[in-house]
Amino acid sequence: MDPITFSIIRHRLYRVVDEAVITLKHVSGSAITNEGHDLMVSLYRADGSLLMGGVGFLHHLTSAAEACKSIIRRFTDDINEGDVFLLNDPYTAALHTSDIYLVAPIHHHGELVAWSACFVHVYDIGATNPGGFCPDAPDIYTEGFSSPGIRIVAGGTMNQDVMDTLLNMVRSPEMVALDMSSMIACNNVARERMLALIEKYGYETVDETCRTLIDQSEELLRERLRELPDGQWQSRQYIDVQGEVFKVVLTMTKRVDELVFDFSGSSPQSQFAINCTKWASLGGLFAPLFPLLCYDITWNEGVIRPITMIAPEGSIVNCTRPAPVSVATVGAIQSVNNAACSTIGKILDASEKYANEATAVWHANHFAVFMFGRNQHGGEAIGILTETFAGAGGARSFGDGVDVGGEIPNPISRMANVETMENEFPMRYLFRRRMMDSGGAGKYRGGLGMEIALVPHDAPDDGIHYVISGKGADFPMSEGLAGGYPGAPNSYIWVHNNEASDASKNEDTRYAQQVDNMAGNQERISWGVYPLMGEDSLYLRWNGGGGFGDPLERDPEALLTDCRERIVSPEVANDVYGVVFAKNLKSVDEAATATRRAELRGARTTLGTAE
Repeated sequence: MDPITFSIIRHRLYRVVDEAVITLKHVSGSAITNEGHDLMVSLYRADGSLLMGGVGFLHHLTSAAEACKSIIRRFTDDINEGDVFLLNDPYTAALHTSDIYLVAPIHHHGELVAWSACFVHVYDIGATNPGGFCPDAPDIYTEGFSSPGIRIVAGGTMNQDVMDTLLNMVRSPEMVALDMSSMIACNNVARERMLALIEKYGYETVDETCRTLIDQSEELLRERLRELPDGQWQSRQYIDVQGEVFKVVLTMTKRVDELVFDFSGSSPQSQFAINCTKWASLGGLFAPLFPLLCYDITWNEGVIRPITMIAPEGSIVNCTRPAPVSVATVGAIQSVNNAACSTIGKILDASEKYANEATAVWHANHFAVFMFGRNQHGGEAIGILTETFAGAGGARSFGDGVDVGGEIPNPISRMANVETMENEFPMRYLFRRRMMDSGGAGKYRGGLGMEIALVPHDAPDDGIHYVISGKGADFPMSEGLAGGYPGAPNSYIWVHNNEASDASKNEDTRYAQQVDNMAGNQERISWGVYPLMGEDSLYLRWNGGGGFGDPLERDPEALLTDCRERIVSPEVANDVYGVVFAKNLKSVDEAATATRRAELRGARTTLGTAE
């Protein structure tokens, strides 16, 4: 077709998605949506296949495609103009019950021509714990309302009985209603803009553009794969929960113009809610693949065609009903996308042409801290600490990772301002800052994560409760690349100060700027529901990005700058990087550095011989 018309329509499709995203954010009142950007909006073909993937959490692009296809199968010929369908069953398509998909058909002159789909993590879903993350859930039946597909809007009119039933099962129904309204508005805008595009250029022209766009994406990805070396690359992720260790094992095989992601060898499904379903695993592996291999290719069905996933049924990455999955998004799913990010980084690094695109693993362990209780305004407050979206960039083959640099699976993730969180919850930040030494060591270091500390403040019930879940704190998960070290693991410390002596409760300790200076007894925690009451404190640290290359090859002058800016401590500079400084960080001691690096290289040789 005419290349100019093709290009115009392609860009108009992007704008359709962008406008729908803006609408969703403007209507939503939830910080997790409009601050953390835990959202997704995309367009789909009439058969439910992905047409135009939008920004947000990319795990959902393929899952929402399956949601559209499931609605098509379930409602067959009973899909009408102006309908909107709700789906949030993880064993049908969703990632976990808190992630509600609203999918809407788009009709032109009575014919189904496309779908729009969006999701947000709703304010509450009626699960055992407020917010939907349920570390102690024994099965999916305790993880809140779930539907394999239900019509919530019929012909442009709200099915009020359906909405009332949903709102009757959740905490803070007014906030959930706002979440639902934001998604309905989002789909309305997508439909209106899509129909305006069809009216201007004609359905046949737009349809030809869509088909060409998908074929083009497939050919471009296959061409890129043909340029990459054939072979196998592996990655392994570990999750620790309540003293038990689970693993996600990935072998990625590339042959000619196809990629196979094989998760054979992963742990059997767990009794804990870290499991994920096969659709969630598929989304987890595509989340890094889209930006790393298809950064200049439209994300659609064409990108999916060259990819095959093998996920053994009954495993932690393809669990069977009714295994609990509420923690999946920060459990097995994120382990899947970490492993995929690692193997893709390895194949890129093995290519002369694409070596500069290689990256170590970014922010690999979300700390999913959901808070709930009455706030200082007398209302119900439920929500996540959005710092978990701040992330940390993995090192690249040519430079350091970005400190607090977001994450690969969500290009627009961010954290809310301190003031936003303190206004929403009855708490006060003692500090929020970059965490020294958290980035993985390497010729190029990983970006830093952060550390924060919280105390109750102006709380009507003397405090608030919070849920901690995720992948634990025992293992570093932000893998390095080409000899780079992993980023530091997470840490969660509950400082019990309510029973401390009155003498310890002075101004200095109440405003402590280091966890070791906080009055009270320290307890390391990583899984469960806890109170933050009275004079207690909660300290959190999250992982930095993985490093790239041998730390002993890092430029000593770059280490000097790192130490002066409190990115790397002098102790780590000496023990890991083998760099020695003159007193007070005045300069690099070149002779002592050469000697120290020779010692560390010799120790490696001795260790290898001993093993």
